[in-house]
Formats: sequence, structure tokens, C-alpha cells
Amino acid sequence: MATKQGPAVTGGWFAGSGIGEMSPRQWYVLIVLSLVYALNIADRYVISTVAESIKHDLHVSDSTLGWLTGASLALFYVSAGIPISALADRYNRRNIISAALVIWSALTVFTGLSRTFWQMFAARIGVGIGESGGTPPSTSMLADWFRPHQRTFALTGWALGASLGAWIGEDIAGRVADAFGWRAAFYAMGIPGLILGILIFTTIREPVRGAMDGIDAAAARAAVKKAKVKVPILSALKIIVSQPATVHLMMGGAVVALWGWGLMWWTPTYLQRAYHMTAGEAGQILGPMNLIAGSVATIGTGLLMATRWMADPKRVLWLMAIVVAFVTVPSFFIFWTHDLAIAKIGLWILVPALYFYIGPSYGLLNNVVPPQLRAMTAAVTLLVANIANLVIAPLFVGYVSTYVAGRHGEDAQSLRFALLLLAPTGFWAAYHFWAATKKIDAEVARVRNAEF
Repeated sequence: MATKQGPAVTGGWFAGSGIGEMSPRQWYVLIVLSLVYALNIADRYVISTVAESIKHDLHVSDSTLGWLTGASLALFYVSAGIPISALADRYNRRNIISAALVIWSALTVFTGLSRTFWQMFAARIGVGIGESGGTPPSTSMLADWFRPHQRTFALTGWALGASLGAWIGEDIAGRVADAFGWRAAFYAMGIPGLILGILIFTTIREPVRGAMDGIDAAAARAAVKKAKVKVPILSALKIIVSQPATVHLMMGGAVVALWGWGLMWWTPTYLQRAYHMTAGEAGQILGPMNLIAGSVATIGTGLLMATRWMADPKRVLWLMAIVVAFVTVPSFFIFWTHDLAIAKIGLWILVPALYFYIGPSYGLLNNVVPPQLRAMTAAVTLLVANIANLVIAPLFVGYVSTYVAGRHGEDAQSLRFALLLLAPTGFWAAYHFWAATKKIDAEVARVRNAEF
């Protein structure tokens, strides 16, 4: 149900942001859904953290490993995401989130129990199906817990779960793997999700759709009933893709995922090969980077987005384009250098940039589509991002590494070459954020005027 809001904040640096209006209940929902996102990310990262151990234990190549580390999860994540998001735009999102969390957490445990490539492949497919019910309903539900002027801050706060999850999936999982074996790392990632799924079902209520947009409860419920009948999936997709700024914004996020997260997928394996580390040692380098730099970037972005200066969506897009373009340069030198100290500096620059764009992207997307299409928009965004991040990037890097290595077998040099080919794609992402500035104002106005 919608939460009552306090009086508007009238002065100060964060005037109009709505931070001071947030109730304890809103903070609780935001924190819990951020934890769901953290477990979503952790369950993905754990397999890249222990990929080198899996490679030797299951006797697979880098190209085959590419299917395990991302593609197996993404194949069904992207196919299940749109129909599940369509359900989330019509039915109880709280129930969908809690059920999805329990499913993917249980299958993360089963991943650790796998004894063959095909058993693990099947388990990761199941994880992908479960995870497809996490983010779209979460971002949609948050949009109905917060008013429009609070959403960019709220969605940026929710995005803090990504840095927490990456730290858990790299540092904690790596330490567990070093101490108890790579299988134990999956158990440690899966069990907490089973508990959190029950907590969500018993402590969070489903909010009224559109009530925070100034639509009264009766009108909001009527809109949902209408959506169940008159906004089928194909019609919803037609509305979304008819907006050029929305498409560029989604593509910008997708290519950032291809570039940055694609590089990070293989970085634990690269560090282990190039600098002769264990999974735990690589995780102790990358985990704190994600936790510290990622959290600072996410919180700093949230505070920046809450200022009056960033109320203009074009300014947000310009900033995203500039940051991504700038950071693309050091992302190349991370893998060019043979000096670990230089590589670490490059990673400390790259990692925060990967968190910077998440909250603003979802915040803007929720303001350019009508309330009954928010989960669908999030699902389409995740679909293209995860095809790029979990299918194209792992397989591209894996197959290039295998091809370059030839009969000698994959090593640090073959993997370095593949990662250097991927690094320049950051400039492509920056282009899409810049292109979105051309039509963003018109599309925001279209939602405010209900011109759908």
C-alpha cells in the first residue's frame, strides 16, 4: 500500500529530492530490495570467482567456460524475463520477488552439488529463470513506494546492492573457496536467499500502482485492471520501442554491461593466470574494490542525483556519457600492462564507473514510461543488457582466448588478447547516452501528460 508522505522539504541543497520525506517503512523496503539485488549479483559473481577451479575440476576449455559463467544463466533469464515482467505489471510483485529469490537461491546450492558440465549447466539455467523474477518487479515496486522526485535517489540506493553483491560474490566467496573448496562457495551464496525470500513474503506489502504519481487509489486499480486486458506484451513493447530516447538509454546500459561487466566477468580468472593467484587472493583484490569504490560511487551518485542541478534529465545523460567515455581508456590499460600495481589503479577507476550508471538509468526509465509498463521496461532493459553481459561478452572472450591459444591451451596471454579487444566498446556506450539527450524531455512530458 502507498505510504503517506511528510511535508515537502523547501530549502537546502537537496530541496525537492524527497529524502527528508522518506518514512521508516520506505527505508525498510528500499534496504530489503537492495539485499535481493545483492544476492542476485552475488550468485552471478561466485561462478566467475571460482571459474579457474571449475575449469580444472570439470576439464573444460575457456570457450566452454564461457557457457557456464554467463550464457547458461542468461539464455533463460532473457527468455523468462519478459513474460515474468508482464505478470509483475498485473499481479502481486511481492509474491513474485519472494518466490523467485527462493528458486534461484536453491538452484545456486544445486550448482555446488553438480558433478558434470551438464549438471552445472542445467542448474545455472534454473538460476537464470529465478533471477528473471528479481529486478523488474523490484524496480517497479520501488517506483510505487516513492514519488517521482524521490525515484532517482531511491533507485540509486537500490543499486547499492550491486556493489555489496559483487563483494560477497568475489571476496567472501573466494575466501570460502580457498578454505573449503569451490563447491562450498555456492552453498554460502544460496542459503541466505532462502531466508530472505521468506522475510519478504511476511513483512512487505504490495503497494498501489500509480498512487505515488498523483493518481488516486481507485483510478490506479482501474488502470491495473485495464492493463490486464488492454496492454498485451506486444503492445507494451511497441510503446517502449517507439521512444528513441528510451531505446538509446536502454542500449547505453546494455553496452556498458557488455564493456564493463564483460571485462569484470573474466578479471578474476585473468588475475589468477597472469599473476599466479588463488581464487581467494583475486577475490581479496576485486571484492573490496566493488564494496568500497562501488558503494562510494553509488551513494555519491544518489546524492548527486538528488540535487536540483541534476533534475534536468539531459544533464544526467551528459554526465553518464562523459564518465563512461573517460573510463574506457584506463579499462584498456588494465589488461595491457604486466604490472599488477598499474592494473589495480585501472581497476579502482573502472569499478566505480560500472555502478555510477545503474541508479540514474533505472530512475530515468521509470520516468519515461507509464506506471503499468515499468516492470516490462525494466525487463526489456535487462534482456538486452544480459544478452550483452552474460551471453556475448563471456562467449566472445572465451572463444577468442581458445582460438588464439590454439593447441597450446589457454593461458594469461590468450585471455589478455581477448579482453583487449573488448575494452574499447565503452565508447559505443557513451554514444548512446549522448544520443538519448535529443528526445528525453519530450518523452518525460509525454508520461506527465498521459499521452499513451
